[in-house]
Amino acid sequence: MMRGRVAYAGAIHEAYPDAQGVRLADGRVRREDEVVWLAPVDVGTIFALGLNYAEHAKELQFSKQEEPLVFLKGPGTVIGHRGVTRRPDGVAFMHYECELAVVIGRTAQNVTREHAMQHVAGYMIANDYAIRDYLENYYRPNLRVKNRDGGTVLGPWFVDAADIADVTQLELRTFVNGTRQQHGNTRDLVTGIPALIEYLSGFMTLAPGDVILTGTPEGIVNVNAGDEVVCEIDGLGRLVNTIASDADFDRV
Repeated sequence: MMRGRVAYAGAIHEAYPDAQGVRLADGRVRREDEVVWLAPVDVGTIFALGLNYAEHAKELQFSKQEEPLVFLKGPGTVIGHRGVTRRPDGVAFMHYECELAVVIGRTAQNVTREHAMQHVAGYMIANDYAIRDYLENYYRPNLRVKNRDGGTVLGPWFVDAADIADVTQLELRTFVNGTRQQHGNTRDLVTGIPALIEYLSGFMTLAPGDVILTGTPEGIVNVNAGDEVVCEIDGLGRLVNTIASDADFDRV
């Protein structure tokens, strides 16, 4: 089942896809632009994978790392479908990153990869922006690269794990102003979901609501204020986001 969360008429509602837009839990149907979209779940700790697609690592001229490159993200980074992300003035390289987001559903501690998928509640689309001007190096991603307010778009739907037949064969696509710029498939993950859960739960406890962003495939290009970025993943929907300038955020 696909389900999301929106704010409408002073309240937060569980929401579902509808041919006319979005159906609220009370049965009312509204256009997508009549509601404010929130992240589909209450997000706990966010684990972000870097360079987890071989071709993307090659695109950035980086050789294979010995173990997963993981860093944490704060809750202020998260916005929902149709949200607006700020592009700071004076930067040269702001890149979208379409990613499969894995939501933990059961506490995981020292879980083997054979049992790892039992701890997955479901999946979302993520668009996790990076400002590469601020990157120190690929072993220690600078906080300013990946922890900017509103830089991680999640949604529009949470999809139960049982409703995805094969999570290892999902196509990812990103469109910038209607032109496809990124195309990949989860079969090309360097470290797959079971191995990631085994790795992370081996030294820390994963809790329900924690989210693993599994990395992005090749095909990143710079985005500018005014651009519309759309990320799609098979079976998970279509995540829309707009880029705005400092002036749009009254930060001049």
